[in-house]
Amino acid sequence: MSNISYLWSDRKRYFGLPLSFTRYALSEDRLFLSQGLLSIRDDELLLYRVRDIQTSRSLWQRIFGVGTVTVLSSDKSSPTLVLKNIKDPLAVKEQLHTQVEEMKIRRRMRVGEIMTSSADDDEEMDDERV
Repeated sequence: MSNISYLWSDRKRYFGLPLSFTRYALSEDRLFLSQGLLSIRDDELLLYRVRDIQTSRSLWQRIFGVGTVTVLSSDKSSPTLVLKNIKDPLAVKEQLHTQVEEMKIRRRMRVGEIMTSSADDDEEMDDERV
């Protein structure tokens, strides 16, 4: 994690303390996961590929002020990326959501909903009556 400007970063926490070798980071266009001490495994997810973001907080997680954010994506290598035991998971989810939407707009990946006018609806209703 070198000369990339990060908007957010944290570590997996135990009892509310960042005592692990699992690190998470969010840049403008990617979400990073780095695991390990001697053997390090790095993974990244392009934000425009994110499909859904979920949060969960068990009783123990709530006691220690942490939670889990699960990111579901269309990425082939890691369709599910779990940010486990991070501090303030709801704020992280909102920040992640904002960045995902921004990246989708920048890449023109927004899928518009098909909208019909009321005149089109009236014509369909007339066709069904015949």
